[in-house]
Amino acid sequence: MRVLRVFPAVLVVLGLAILGFAQSSAPAAGKDSTPKDAVRLMEARYHPARTLQATFLERYTENGRLTRVEAGTAYFLRPGKMRWEYESPEKNLFLVDGKMAWFYVPADHTATRVPAKQSTDWRTPLALLAGEMRVSRVCARVTSANDERPETPGNTMLSCVLRGEKNGDEKSPQNSNSVASASQSQTVLFEVAKDTGDLARVIVRDPGGVGIEFRFADWRLNPPVSDALFRFNLPPGVAIVNGELASAQDPVKP
Repeated sequence: MRVLRVFPAVLVVLGLAILGFAQSSAPAAGKDSTPKDAVRLMEARYHPARTLQATFLERYTENGRLTRVEAGTAYFLRPGKMRWEYESPEKNLFLVDGKMAWFYVPADHTATRVPAKQSTDWRTPLALLAGEMRVSRVCARVTSANDERPETPGNTMLSCVLRGEKNGDEKSPQNSNSVASASQSQTVLFEVAKDTGDLARVIVRDPGGVGIEFRFADWRLNPPVSDALFRFNLPPGVAIVNGELASAQDPVKP
């Protein structure tokens, strides 16, 4: 299942980036702003919010060829909870409740769960750490991605070297080794809106030629979102599969 294999690795970066920013003062926007300015602007944009909501468009590519496009709505709750509701082309759900990561495909009648804290599998999203992390603890280095064209002219493109990667800072934070090993040599890019600091896009490319791009719109800060939205309720007749098992043929009871 490709979505399960690749998508959570992006959520590691995305969840830590959106939910884990330290408070700072926003710099004045301008064409001469530095990568540090863009990071601070984005930090100042999202730090005050306990909950976030945005629509997203997700694009999968293989060797430059578009293979799949999905869309839906994402919700975030501090600390470290996320809910991704896929509406098109089919309904799926990816949810991190603070302890477990759940991936539910209604058409398959199965729900895959992975311990978000205990697993060292690179696919496991570590959004549990999101409320504690800072950009500087996720990215060893943030630089301008001058070779990348922003979707919106004037926006800033940033390149993040994840801690633990080759040529990066080897002093990875505790429990982040799975992020580093999962993302070895990956290219991680952020597009930041020049005036608002909104996260417009996240792009992840791996050496195997697989790429995922998220485009965000309609960001809402502190929408009235219930904590119950971040709890997975097992539908009747749906089997739970432990994501740590090599085979999906060993369902376990909840």
